[in-house]
Amino acid sequence: MKDRSKIIFGNELSDKVYRKALKAKKKNIKKFGDDSNANYQICIEDNPYIGESLGVKNINISGQKSDYEFDTDKGIIVGNIRMGFGHYRISMAMASCAKHLGYQPYWMDLNSYKDTTCTKVISAQNDLYSLGSRLSKNPVFNKFVWEPMNYEGFRALSYNSSDQKNAELMAPVYKNVPKDIPVVATHVWPAQAAIHAGMKHVVNAIPDNWPMALHLSEGSIHTIQCRNSYMGYRILNGMNGKNVCKPMPKEALVYTGHYIDHELVSNIESDCKARIDRKNNKKPMRFLLTIGGAGAQKEIFAAIIKYLLPFIKKQRAALYVNVGDYKNVWNDLIEEIPEMKALSTEHFNNWSDTENFASKALDPANDITGIHGFWHENIFEAVYCTNLLMRSCDVLVTKPSELAFYPVPKLFIKRVGKHEMWGAIHSAEIGDGTLECRDIPHTLQMIEMFLMEDDLLTDMCENIKTNKSIGIYDGAYKVVEIAMGMKNS
Repeated sequence: MKDRSKIIFGNELSDKVYRKALKAKKKNIKKFGDDSNANYQICIEDNPYIGESLGVKNINISGQKSDYEFDTDKGIIVGNIRMGFGHYRISMAMASCAKHLGYQPYWMDLNSYKDTTCTKVISAQNDLYSLGSRLSKNPVFNKFVWEPMNYEGFRALSYNSSDQKNAELMAPVYKNVPKDIPVVATHVWPAQAAIHAGMKHVVNAIPDNWPMALHLSEGSIHTIQCRNSYMGYRILNGMNGKNVCKPMPKEALVYTGHYIDHELVSNIESDCKARIDRKNNKKPMRFLLTIGGAGAQKEIFAAIIKYLLPFIKKQRAALYVNVGDYKNVWNDLIEEIPEMKALSTEHFNNWSDTENFASKALDPANDITGIHGFWHENIFEAVYCTNLLMRSCDVLVTKPSELAFYPVPKLFIKRVGKHEMWGAIHSAEIGDGTLECRDIPHTLQMIEMFLMEDDLLTDMCENIKTNKSIGIYDGAYKVVEIAMGMKNS
């Protein structure tokens, strides 16, 4: 069997690179163990959080008696990890579209099997990435370590070589999964692990549009959201220094469009009309802030809130603040901006309350005023909260990560990692978001323009409708169709 750490799409790596990959795997075995001979029993259970909304059932390896059997005809596995919110959010889009297309989505989170080598390796990497995100607030660390690693370090085939060896340690969790069930992976590790485990039909849904070898999982079909990254992946551009790489086979790379939930795509026209109507009728403009737990951008969000407070008091603006599963972020904001407290309604750890608010906010008869804070202890609710609020907001304020691809007017704040800048570039090109605002003054300038001018929001809404008409937001449907098509062919 071909060693995927030694030869990647026909490109043979040096002995030095290969030895480094072997050394990395050996180091992880020493630290986290090797459960290659384990026989993890699969247990399929209802997902108590998004199961009803997205039709999702969890794949666990508890060894307990399973509530269900695999649907080997209509079943499709969404393989993911929790590393930030992005990969979970893309997974939810895949599950949503799979359900809409009549399939049974199974949720397989490789970072949730706490006693396995797989999860121990991923959790350690997640901790390192979170630390890097926090340290990126330091401009020296950001310039000389964080941005180069996220832009060029992850781009190299040598990085993929080490990843492939580590993914061999993740394969055992797939051991008792029927090999004929299609897998859609929203991070490369679930794709690589599935291939190493012998899964027959794997789609590797690449999240970013800066081509990096980090995202390669040879043996799977790779899908991309943006045409501007196609050639970079096809020729593995710059992934082996100045050397010209042998290209990926054309059948291994497919442009699909953005990975978006069915609920969002199907309501684009009505949601955009509601935004334009609110603007024309001078209703409070609704800004949605999505804040992660690393705290790398907390100061930017604090500046936005301080700027908006006078407009909120005059009912010219309203604010949704989703802090995910990090209640400390909300507490820190309240401590820094005491004026927030009197204007705020807290929707905390009560999913039915969040759903009711999101539903009422879609009713044109209901004006939203003040500040509404959202925190949910459970990761599913913490992530999906933004999806629910997105439909009724006017402007989503976010770093240019996976949310850069969503069909809602967007204001992009400073990135965390240089690879993210291409999300803002792409969004600005298709007209549904701003340029990346890399400092607070430019961010506040854009807030002011959204508030004071009519054309900016209206133009983005019209562009979103045009983008829908040409299939830009149909990526998740297409990924699911590709995965099921691999099996049915």
